[in-house]
This record gives sequence, structure tokens and C-alpha cells, in this order.
Amino acid sequence: MSNTAWTAPYTRTAKSLHWIMAVIILDVMVMGFYMQDLPLSPEKLQLYSWHKWGGVSVMLLLLIRVSWRLTHRPPALPWMMSRMQQTVAHIGHLALYGLMVAIPLSGWMMSSAKGFPVVFWGVLPLPDLVGKNEDLAHFLKETHELLAYGLLGLIALHIAGALKHHMIDK
Repeated sequence: MSNTAWTAPYTRTAKSLHWIMAVIILDVMVMGFYMQDLPLSPEKLQLYSWHKWGGVSVMLLLLIRVSWRLTHRPPALPWMMSRMQQTVAHIGHLALYGLMVAIPLSGWMMSSAKGFPVVFWGVLPLPDLVGKNEDLAHFLKETHELLAYGLLGLIALHIAGALKHHMIDK
């Protein structure tokens, strides 16, 4: 079996969804880290709105992406990967997908608990997921931030793995 036997590409749709989501996620994360220490201002409120829109967009795109993946089998993992590496890769992808749901949901719930509605793209008010509750809002804020740091770590590992396969394994 040659080294190129595993290189059947992902579909154009799968690649597009991957990169669109990657850009949105990185934008939303940078925005989140930047805006949290800003003093209250119209700029900060606008950034929070954009941050929420990005989070909801990620969840919607994830629904499309998972639907696509369920109906379009991805290429097999490289044949030279050990069983352990394949298992770690699968767990890593599942964790990435899980965090792409958990982080926006925790943010939406936090916003609801703080009494601030989520209005998607400024026109579509989304329902509150929980009632207003200051203690719950604090817990959800901590959870949201912790999950974001976890996602940042997984993204770093994902990029490192991709670079290894591209540059070392060819």
C-alpha cells in the first residue's frame, strides 16, 4: 500500500464548513478575551452582541456540519497512524464538537441568567434558556471561560496534529 492510499480528500463542502467555523471560532474567542476587561461602553455592548451572534452561528453551522458528515463519510485516517493515535484523534474530534455546542450554550444560558437576551443578528430574539439568577450567572460565566480555555488547548493540539501529518508524515 502506498503512502498516498489514504489521501482521498474531504469534500469541498466539508472543507468550507471547517474553515468558516474555524475563522468564526477564533474571531469569537479573540473578541471574548478582549472584551471581558473593557469598561462598560457602547463598544463593549456591541462586541458582546457580535460575540453572541458568532456563538449562535457556530452552533447552527455545527448542525449543518454534523448533518453533512453523517451523510458524507470522511476519508479514512492515515494508514500509518497507530490504533492509539486513531483513538486519540477520534476522541479529540468528539471533544471539539462537544465544546462547539457546550460553549455557546453556556454563554447563552449565562446571558439569560444575567437578564440579557440573545438577539441573533440583532433581529431574532432567542428564548431565555434559564431564569434570571445571579449565582447561576456567575457559575455559568466561570464554566463558559473554562470551556473556552479547554477549546483553545484542543485547537492547539488539533493544529499540531495537522502540521505533524502534513510536514512529517507527508
